[in-house]
Amino acid sequence: MDPLRGIPLLQDLPPLEGARVLVRVDFNVPLHIGVRGQATVADDFRIAAALPTLQQLLDEGAEVVAASHLGRPAGERDPRWVMDPVRERLEALCPGVGLAENLRFDRGEKANDPAFVQQLIGGFDAYVNEAFGAAHRAHASIVGPPQFLPSAAGLRFAREVEVLGGVLESPARPFVAVVGGAKVADKLEVLKVLAAVRPIPAGGLPGPARVGRPHPPAHRHAGARARRYVRPGQRRARVAGERQGD
Repeated sequence: MDPLRGIPLLQDLPPLEGARVLVRVDFNVPLHIGVRGQATVADDFRIAAALPTLQQLLDEGAEVVAASHLGRPAGERDPRWVMDPVRERLEALCPGVGLAENLRFDRGEKANDPAFVQQLIGGFDAYVNEAFGAAHRAHASIVGPPQFLPSAAGLRFAREVEVLGGVLESPARPFVAVVGGAKVADKLEVLKVLAAVRPIPAGGLPGPARVGRPHPPAHRHAGARARRYVRPGQRRARVAGERQGD
């Protein structure tokens, strides 16, 4: 079975010449805080991953605006999590793409507020989801726009679905899953599915959360437990933003 069956792709969108396209990206990147408090992007991997989609939309004549969350602001503007350093890096990598302010500065994002959805999509002609890492969340920027705009999965999003679907349906053997991230609880369901295909070694997870252990795996404090397994030297070496999660 085709893992992408039923998922609209970029080629399924109407002609984009002159259209305004909203692209939900996952630019929740770690930030480095300099000696004068100036924030810069410490790792631009997530930004670079979205570039093929952004560039293709530009090449098709669209006006492209990306939107992302950054850190964990409490539903209001927080100067620690403004998108300025991310916007600066994006402009260097892909000139011509706009970047909206942090989605989570508005409480309507996490609450999936219909009014916030309308605010988001105002003036746009199409929507692209290139935020695979956030696609499991019922947030306004994820589930709202597809109800009102022609929508499609981005190139990276589609590739993620294709690879995971292939692993589950007809995996090439042997395979090893390497799973990382700050919030262990969010990874456990994926590990369970992969373990059903074939037993897998899981390294780096806190003992109580390892697949196959008798302890309750989906404990809501699993992320906190994971942090306790970081050695003090590693904790001090973290740059700002590495603990912000998704």
